[in-house]
Amino acid sequence: MTDRRSFLKLSALASGAFGLGITPALGAAAQPTTYPKRSSTPRARAPLDILILGGTGFTGPEQVEYATARGHRVTLLNRNKTRPDYFKGRVEQLVGDLNDDVSALKGKKFDVVIDNPTTFPAWVRNAAQHLAGNTKHYIFISTISVYPNNSVPGADETDGLTPMPSDLDPYTLDRANAGKFYGALKTFSEGEVAKHYPGIHTIIRPGLIVGLLDRTDRFTYWPYRIDKGGEVLAPGSPTDSVQFVDSRDLAEWTIRVAEQRVFGTFNATGPAAPLTMSEMLYGIKAVTTAGAQFTWVPATFLEEQKIRPWRDMTVWMPSVGRTAGFMRRNVAKAVAAGLTFRPLAVTAKDTLDWAKTRPEAEQKAMAEGSVGGISAAREAEVLAAWKAKKPT
Repeated sequence: MTDRRSFLKLSALASGAFGLGITPALGAAAQPTTYPKRSSTPRARAPLDILILGGTGFTGPEQVEYATARGHRVTLLNRNKTRPDYFKGRVEQLVGDLNDDVSALKGKKFDVVIDNPTTFPAWVRNAAQHLAGNTKHYIFISTISVYPNNSVPGADETDGLTPMPSDLDPYTLDRANAGKFYGALKTFSEGEVAKHYPGIHTIIRPGLIVGLLDRTDRFTYWPYRIDKGGEVLAPGSPTDSVQFVDSRDLAEWTIRVAEQRVFGTFNATGPAAPLTMSEMLYGIKAVTTAGAQFTWVPATFLEEQKIRPWRDMTVWMPSVGRTAGFMRRNVAKAVAAGLTFRPLAVTAKDTLDWAKTRPEAEQKAMAEGSVGGISAAREAEVLAAWKAKKPT
């Protein structure tokens, strides 16, 4: 378990290790087929037959890497369209669509099922045609977006959940409405899991997942921007809380949950102790040599400038009012169950190295802020407007 002081201290130490080239950068094409430290991963005492639904997107590859390093036998079920045959020869690949044809699961049994991609309850129901009664443990990756009330810092897993509107059928809701009803759909899906796998299920509710392979730029924006140096727009207050979890920490803990047959519901974000926006930005800066300088701009002014929390200023949410608890979810239960966090410097440096290997079009999108964050031109405009208004 890493408290805030240790988290930042280890970050500084890790940045020095990266400077010595102990851990090489991993490109988008190579990652995550070769992890330098995977060879030293201890083998599990008893190998499991693990089915991963999805497995080639963001966190899935990390699960595969850690599970196979631990000696488990892994099977994937997906459409084989995202990074097709990515683990060819290393895992069994089943081709299917959770929204339609899952017949590839017929007659198969697994010790553990890890459900990564499900948003729609029908996906749980469809898979359960073949999996219910044929697995000893079902792990469902949900989200903290199931909580409608984010105004209270420190709320735990017993907080109220987002209900599905009574006039909507969660089984027929189309993809066009998935974003609008995302929290309600995940809540309903959790209930579907509990119905089909009573007493043998685990619900994991991550917060913001960050790191390699994340093409949403939700966290990637900050290492990429800070590495360019100059004056950086820092949103809100330096003391605003932030929470996130490295995809590798989440994936590895998920496999350990499977090994230890840990049941229940867990908030899975981090670090273990509160982290502020200021600590995050300066921690990221510590792994660069660009000499970035931060100018803090209040949330009220950013709102006037139509700069949105989370979308334009990624990771960040104001720690006041209705979002006061959004980045202060209680994770004590997951930490007690073995969730650990690698240093901020490791996540920042690995993410930055990976970002620099992305295709030219994706790097251009990062620079333009068209996915997450804002463009350099827009940042300069807001900073100039703030300086013109700021009292002397």
